[in-house]
Amino acid sequence: MTFRNLFGPLLVATLAICAGDAGATDEARYPDWSGQWERFVVRGLPGQPSFDQTKPWGRGQEAPLTPEYQKIFEDSLADQADGGQGNFFDHAVRCMPGGMPLMTIAFGAMEFIVTPETTYIAPGGGEPLRRIYTDGRDWPTDLDPAPTYAGYSIGRWIDDDGDGVYDVLEVETRGPFKGPRAYDATGLPLHFDNQSIFKERIFRDKDDPKILHDVITTIDHALTRPWTVDKKYVRDADPRADWPESICPEYNAQIFIGKDNYYLSADGFLMPAKKGQAPPDLRYFKQSLR
Repeated sequence: MTFRNLFGPLLVATLAICAGDAGATDEARYPDWSGQWERFVVRGLPGQPSFDQTKPWGRGQEAPLTPEYQKIFEDSLADQADGGQGNFFDHAVRCMPGGMPLMTIAFGAMEFIVTPETTYIAPGGGEPLRRIYTDGRDWPTDLDPAPTYAGYSIGRWIDDDGDGVYDVLEVETRGPFKGPRAYDATGLPLHFDNQSIFKERIFRDKDDPKILHDVITTIDHALTRPWTVDKKYVRDADPRADWPESICPEYNAQIFIGKDNYYLSADGFLMPAKKGQAPPDLRYFKQSLR
């Protein structure tokens, strides 16, 4: 075989090796956020998980709500005190996702899948998969106006300390979102126009790499100003951690009919969810004579 005949295959092989090396080098720039990440728990705080992890849920969040939405929030608390679901959790009663930003609470373990073009966040707890596009795209002018739970997210990687490895993922997420939405289970509300904007900086703690921060700023018409909190997640040390499956309809005993919530008893009968609640409309059922 002549040298000329060998040159073509050698060139192709050399280019393939170089391309492989370039791809490997490019991928090495991205951080390792693999594993199972769980919600950071502040001991001693009353109530269920909160949006700002350093403060109690509900009124304890001290959210900068407008007067209109402070009243909506107080009405939600009053309805829950009476046995109702408030302004939001009729949505959860029907096993629908909370969407942004409730999905960042991490009711279930979270997983980050980092690729050069897209970072995926699987939040667990029945919430949808988040896709954060990091391929350099701009906001599309023909963005589908159909609302979604997670919104549309565009991000960019930053090498914060100049060591050649990305440290921070900056993300902006826009709607329209499906609603109603709330920050926590008390019904702490976002605006019903569902036009929120969220800006995030996601990064590992420099002093403790087992901690991942999500510094998230909410811009919403129900707020008097942007609201920023530092949410933290803790990495499970087990490299083969269990990933339990949680399907809300499998164990949901709440029954939502019309605008009212009822409860399914242990013996399979419909029960009122609050004192003095009337039964649902039974017009399509044959009524027994009394």
